[in-house]
Amino acid sequence: MQTKNKFFEDLSKVMTSAVGVAQGAKSEADNAVKGLLDRWLAERDFVSREEFDVVRAMAVKAREENELLRSRILRLESKKPNASQKATAKASKPKV
Repeated sequence: MQTKNKFFEDLSKVMTSAVGVAQGAKSEADNAVKGLLDRWLAERDFVSREEFDVVRAMAVKAREENELLRSRILRLESKKPNASQKATAKASKPKV
């Protein structure tokens, strides 16, 4: 037979309440620390990960476009004789 002890019942209620209060305090502390950290980061003008990734993607795309343009310029320059080649060609032609 189980007997009910008023002391243990009250102790159980107090402990349950204490755990609830501790969990509430933990969530409040987490929110306070997060708020402080967010404000500190905002004051320092740090970028978010999303902003960093967007700018990084833009830089990669710009590099790829630069490489395409560089290869196009080299291809066009190889087809067209430059000024020194023209001067050499004119000087080597016999005058009539």
